[in-house]
Amino acid sequence: MQNKDIYSILKLNKLVFDKIEFKRLGFQKDNKIEFKIKCSISQRLDTDIYKITLILNGYKPDEYSLEIILTGIFAIENNQELSEKLKNDLVGKNAIAILMPYLRSEVSLLTAQPGVDCVVLPPFNINQMLE
Repeated sequence: MQNKDIYSILKLNKLVFDKIEFKRLGFQKDNKIEFKIKCSISQRLDTDIYKITLILNGYKPDEYSLEIILTGIFAIENNQELSEKLKNDLVGKNAIAILMPYLRSEVSLLTAQPGVDCVVLPPFNINQMLE
């Protein structure tokens, strides 16, 4: 027996990597990698379908740079009325949290090659990122 109350009304319909780029700039160094992450959220007109794009830029001085762009298409499946604030929280925070493991995995895959230290992305403060 399934309890429908435990399932999220936010559904990931599609996930794509729009860009995966790795540029070698030199040989392995002890420099620290720096990350910048951006997020864009858009809504299809008159629907509860949202497009969330994460853009991650990484730079390890004199060794490499990388860029990953990941897009998720989400829908809110619900028969009841939700406030705009609740929808924005669901889409903004939860959708980004759903996409992060895919982004984290791709960074590790890109950096798991000869002559490069494999990188595991640290946790990001999603609330601060959205401000």
